[in-house]
Amino acid sequence: MNDMTGNVTEIMMTLGQKARTAARELANAPTAQKNKALSEAAIAIRASTKEILAANAKDVEKGKKDGMAASFLDRLTLDEKRIDAIAQGLDAIVKLPDPVGSIMAGWDRPNGLHIERVRTPLGVIGVIYESRPNVTADAGALCLKAGNASILRGGTDSYHSSRAIHACLMQGLKAAGLSEHCVQMVPTTDRAAVGEMLKGLGGNVDVIVPRGGKGLVGRVQDEARVPVFSHLEGVCHLYIHEAADAEKALAIAVNAKMRRTGICGAAETLLLDRKLAQSHAKPIVKALQDAGCTIHGTEEVIALTDNVVAASDKDWHTEYLSADISVKLVDNIAEAIDHIATYSSSHTECIITEDAKAASRFLNEVDSAIVMHNASTQFADGGEFGMGAEIGIATGRMHARGPVGLEQLTSFKYRVHGTGQIRP
Repeated sequence: MNDMTGNVTEIMMTLGQKARTAARELANAPTAQKNKALSEAAIAIRASTKEILAANAKDVEKGKKDGMAASFLDRLTLDEKRIDAIAQGLDAIVKLPDPVGSIMAGWDRPNGLHIERVRTPLGVIGVIYESRPNVTADAGALCLKAGNASILRGGTDSYHSSRAIHACLMQGLKAAGLSEHCVQMVPTTDRAAVGEMLKGLGGNVDVIVPRGGKGLVGRVQDEARVPVFSHLEGVCHLYIHEAADAEKALAIAVNAKMRRTGICGAAETLLLDRKLAQSHAKPIVKALQDAGCTIHGTEEVIALTDNVVAASDKDWHTEYLSADISVKLVDNIAEAIDHIATYSSSHTECIITEDAKAASRFLNEVDSAIVMHNASTQFADGGEFGMGAEIGIATGRMHARGPVGLEQLTSFKYRVHGTGQIRP
């Protein structure tokens, strides 16, 4: 599958140059024009349901022939309901406030200068993703609303589906009078194209966002020569403090692990205060087992109930993404925080407690992108944060951290207003 003619490097460089030119146009596009592009794209997606389903059928057929796992086939497969959900996602982004041009802060200096910090687009965003064709619409729309040109490189598995959805985005751009180069799609499955994107396309890519498995994200983090918004793993911790409400702790623990086991916000390690071994720990472990979860526990946990797998050091590092969880008893909050500092992937951690001081200490001392108190880790999601949508979760410490939504897809500049001041 390759719609390119000519040298991959040259063609990718051309994509980058076109994106840079489009980014300058898009940075100054009014909100109404960007919203029109998204609304028209949503209309086109609904109107093109049959075409999108036909394209998706090709991808699904190939996936089955290639022996694709059932979970990946499910992510890949579209139906009328899922296609309408993609269109609804665009409609939702239309309703979000436009961050571009908003004044983050403003102040006056003694010499009369008025200074403002104002949100601006990042520029050109490269998005590299696997399997999920809906990412084509989500990523392209979020970048567009935040005033950024985007270069999308979908996975081989969803090649035809992604192109069909991208064609609808093109219709939206045309209807709004915006350049078709505002949202470009790499027209090849050649892995060399990914390598060129990671090099930055001659300085034309400002940031890369990978959406996919550990293999893809690891490659991007290792090879990228431009900033990356991503997380490699979601080794999320749930700590049941000695002052936890038993009923609340049990409900949250089961939900945090078992609601959806394959998402990055699923709890992978459960830490319980040793004082709660009988009152809290035993019922929670049993409830998880009854829900179909395999427990990987220390000797103390094995002694609590039957059918516990002995945990090794590897378990504390593991993002299972399945119905498995590692469980350990700890003496106190200090030991829990130390364990998290040692094994966390800096994604999401939560404490369950009715002690406000303990909660405050945990939230202050645990250095992860998302820290929570008395709530399921499965809320680690831009939509649940009220951000409308997200392009991913970032665990780095620079610029974007946590859910990457519209505001995180912007930078800022300073506007300085004077009345003729000169510096002495």
